[in-house]
Amino acid sequence: KGYLRERMRSALWFLRSVEQRQGTIVRVATAIVRRQEDFFEKGLSHLRPLVLRDIADDIGMPESTVSRLAANKHMATPRGIYPLKFFFHSAISHALQGDISSVVVKERIRELIEQEDPVRPLSDARVARQLNRLGIRIARRTVAKYREELGLPSSEHRRRVLR
Repeated sequence: KGYLRERMRSALWFLRSVEQRQGTIVRVATAIVRRQEDFFEKGLSHLRPLVLRDIADDIGMPESTVSRLAANKHMATPRGIYPLKFFFHSAISHALQGDISSVVVKERIRELIEQEDPVRPLSDARVARQLNRLGIRIARRTVAKYREELGLPSSEHRRRVLR
């Protein structure tokens, strides 16, 4: 009887733990959806900067808990399936829109490079200048970092490919 009682207690503890974890996942996902509503309705260009601390504060849990929970989890959305970590990005200052997500800036960099004249590919400095004209405050070094993260070659390599 003692053995069975202990096994039952362990099983109940395990089930409560699973329920608590599911509840926390739902709370995190709900907080993300609430903060990224424009992204879900209008698309990638409306993704807002978001850090783990924001969600942790919303749900009243430590940042480390939110970080562990977001690891290796995905969210099915009307726009596709995204890792939970996708929604957490730093902010880049924008003259007109306030802060915008680094993901949005990366997408703008990709668009500029895709639309460039293949004979005269845009250097990182020229991309930075164009983004600054659009109101996005970004340094050449940050453009280079984001371009590399996107897997796009440098202007020199893009020029060589053309030859």
